[in-house]
Amino acid sequence: MSVTSEGTTRMEIRRVIRDHARLPVEIDSISDNADLFQAGMTSHASVNVMLALEDAFDIEFPDKMLKRSVFESVDGIAAALQELEIEAA
Repeated sequence: MSVTSEGTTRMEIRRVIRDHARLPVEIDSISDNADLFQAGMTSHASVNVMLALEDAFDIEFPDKMLKRSVFESVDGIAAALQELEIEAA
């Protein structure tokens, strides 16, 4: 993943979180490594985020990635997407 595409990917991840995580704080005030669950995202909202990410990136998260740690932060989501991109190549 190039630096430009990584930046674009993180912007899209943040858009999805803004639209679907129902955070009580603005996503732009949270760092990439901040715990989204501690910031107020519920388990239910994390499922909505996962489904929206699948639509936005035209991917499907495999069962092995369906765990809290994958969706805990922007960094975690970006790492999972990068792993899926590598596996698809």
